[in-house]
Amino acid sequence: MNFLLTYKTENLKPMISVGRYIDFCLKFIVAFGAIFELPVVTVFLTKMGIVTPEFLAKHRKYAILIAFVIAALLTPTPDAFNQSLMAVPMIILYEAGIWASKFLSRKKRAED
Repeated sequence: MNFLLTYKTENLKPMISVGRYIDFCLKFIVAFGAIFELPVVTVFLTKMGIVTPEFLAKHRKYAILIAFVIAALLTPTPDAFNQSLMAVPMIILYEAGIWASKFLSRKKRAED
């Protein structure tokens, strides 16, 4: 922490507050927590018959676009790096949700 507060800050005064730190951490924790529920939501929607794995795979390009838009809204900084740090896991979790839905829908068809 000392290094970060003293590196190239000759004319700058650090203004760290507990409230801003907690606010920043809570926003990231809640955002990433919600994002990591994506496969569970996908499987739930598939089980309810609202979506199918084929539908999800067919509309993958829209899901990628939506992932980047949501990441842009949820990240506190406007740079593309932080946006990508949130969007890439969303895309991977979207794919994991498709795979889980395919697996569970095959299992359900085999039982019927």
